[in-house]
Amino acid sequence: MDRRNFIEKSALAGAALSSVALSSAAFSSLPLLSAISRAAPYRTALIGTGWWGTNILRCALQSGENKLVALCDVDDNQLKVCAAEMSKLTPDKPKMYKDYRELLAKEKPEVVIVATPDHWHALCCIAAIESGAHVYVEKPISHTIKEGRAMVNATRKHGKIVQVGTHRRVSPHNVSGMEFLKSGKAGKIGMARAFVHYGGGPGQKTPDSEPPQGLDWDFYCGPAQLQPYNKTMHPRGFRNYLNFANGTLGDWGIHWLDQVLWWSEQKYPKKIYSTGGRAIRQDSTDAPDHQVAVYDFDGFTLEWEHRNFAANNAEKTHPQQAVGVYFYGTEGTFHMGWLDGWTFYPTDPKKPIIHEDARLNKPDDQNIKELWANFIESIKTNKPPICEIEIGQRSTNVALLGMLSLKLGRSIVWDGEKETIEGDPEANKLLSREYRGEWKYPQA
Repeated sequence: MDRRNFIEKSALAGAALSSVALSSAAFSSLPLLSAISRAAPYRTALIGTGWWGTNILRCALQSGENKLVALCDVDDNQLKVCAAEMSKLTPDKPKMYKDYRELLAKEKPEVVIVATPDHWHALCCIAAIESGAHVYVEKPISHTIKEGRAMVNATRKHGKIVQVGTHRRVSPHNVSGMEFLKSGKAGKIGMARAFVHYGGGPGQKTPDSEPPQGLDWDFYCGPAQLQPYNKTMHPRGFRNYLNFANGTLGDWGIHWLDQVLWWSEQKYPKKIYSTGGRAIRQDSTDAPDHQVAVYDFDGFTLEWEHRNFAANNAEKTHPQQAVGVYFYGTEGTFHMGWLDGWTFYPTDPKKPIIHEDARLNKPDDQNIKELWANFIESIKTNKPPICEIEIGQRSTNVALLGMLSLKLGRSIVWDGEKETIEGDPEANKLLSREYRGEWKYPQA
């Protein structure tokens, strides 16, 4: 068995064990860590102190397994807010850094959280691994496909534990729903449709401006193209700018596409076609406001669709949203959702609808706590975590291949073993991109 298959089978085995525990009625009393003890908490650093990085760090400190030694951000304003929040949870006095390289060299953390904008994930994650740290990196793992391969290779080379923040792999209703699907109760599934429908109007242009005091905008752009600062980019707006991220498909898409890979246990699609554009939006962003991507897998077809306008009540799966994945089987249709849990609608109208509510943590309705517990246990046992880096890479690749097809305006054929696009030199150039200035694209 080669290393890649070993990692996959080990991670799936861990997920299966977690499925049994997390879907039980005793979830609320589930012990979060194994009996393996450690004398001192892990020296921990956060790179990227915005909203979501703060959520992750909060769960890390609440676990009692981590000592906060450093915070890092190119924006002093975010640093201060995060530090103030953490001071309510711990007496630790973390050092403050702007440059992650200086942090790694001086503090020598054992655990690093990477929660930067997407275009920084690869460089920060690889540097942390090379410094000797285990890493929790947010999804999507990379901005381009070859960055992700370099991250996987660095993880293997240095023998570190790298967990990806696809926390729906441990959400109780996602785990029990996956058990339902894998049991065959939905019958043979021939198609899945992942979707995110949120409302919104055309918006309006926001003029560029000088960055706020305390933000090093040149460092923020980093390896990406240097472009004028716009307040809609930062904080929290970067995902709708293709210089820094990959739009809704590269953000929300990772979670739902990952659910399909989890169910099917397939590694990659074979053929991809995507179309979409900006039919409505007239604001300063440049990501598509609607997009459809079709992926051919062995034995089934996956469709992705998102829309950032016209969110009408007819399409909502929950009073607040229309998101998730529909799995279409011969015995019925299964909806894997978020706030609304999961629901199975049998083909036979005489059979009852089956539903399970979600069990999510505040703030922001997530299950980071459970994923962090699995991460720490994996470090202690030196076993692959549930969302191991290569699992995260595959889900990221599905989204990035959809964006790549959209940019090209044509379908592509993906060789998932070689990680190349067959017979298409133009498309293969888009598997990476030029880095700016001193920054060097990571070598796989």
